[in-house]
Amino acid sequence: MIRIEVPATTANIGPCFDTCGIALNIYNSFSFEYADTLLIEGCDEAYANENNLVFTSYKHVFDYLKLPLRNVHIIIQANVPVSRGLGSSSTCIIGGVLGANALLDYPLSKDEIFMLCTEIEGHPDNIAPALFGGLTASLMTDGKPYNVNYDINKDFKFCACIPNFELKTSLARSVLPKEVTYHDAIYNVSRAAVSLKCWETKDYELLSIALDDTLHQPYRSKLIDEYDEIMELSKKAGAIASFISGAGPTIMTIYDNDDYVDTLKSFVKDLHNTWTIMPLKVELNGALERNGVRYNGR
Repeated sequence: MIRIEVPATTANIGPCFDTCGIALNIYNSFSFEYADTLLIEGCDEAYANENNLVFTSYKHVFDYLKLPLRNVHIIIQANVPVSRGLGSSSTCIIGGVLGANALLDYPLSKDEIFMLCTEIEGHPDNIAPALFGGLTASLMTDGKPYNVNYDINKDFKFCACIPNFELKTSLARSVLPKEVTYHDAIYNVSRAAVSLKCWETKDYELLSIALDDTLHQPYRSKLIDEYDEIMELSKKAGAIASFISGAGPTIMTIYDNDDYVDTLKSFVKDLHNTWTIMPLKVELNGALERNGVRYNGR
């Protein structure tokens, strides 16, 4: 049986909307072996069928290579919260593609893996960091994804504030404006450019300014119950900066104070929602490197 491990991600990271993401040290794992019939374990029974995202991603590889589909036994070990803005769907997509690639004796190149995963997801901002690790920036042109990795200081401390409610990406996208002002565009471009250097230099003071955003957070924050309270309490506990993780509802905070996590946990106890406070670090190795993926160089 082949086992694939894929890290969670936090995307958008303030002003880098639909562009940047960071891999984090919490993982979903997926095990694969050929079987006589399709069998999926480790998920709700309602999803243990041919519509399961891991399986449809696995099937996508066979379709791409024009090979007859083979039934598979899939075991899912999920640690990344679903529909919380931490890239759970990307882990399933990557798991399925890498699982098929491994069972087929690695016919896909790195670029093909990235392309196929992005085709399924629809955009590369979560796929790229989960595949390649660390801090990534990606773009699409003519339907093809491109990615670069930036240096990120491995000592950054993240803390995810994860509520006990979901926020569907489709709803989070529906509230965004169709057009933005020239001022807002410049505001975000300037902060995105500056923030990328701050991740390398660990310039907390400048990063706290550069992570501000006008394109998505002012709109999505209204969909997150107790958003203002979490932002206020995280700042009171000593957060350096905070931002919505992906489409939300998780709020990601950056801290350097050893007492921060325990302090924030004590603060959120009085809120009416249940907030899980999860300390995290940067995962520098994405799924490709973590799983020793080989390529045939096609």
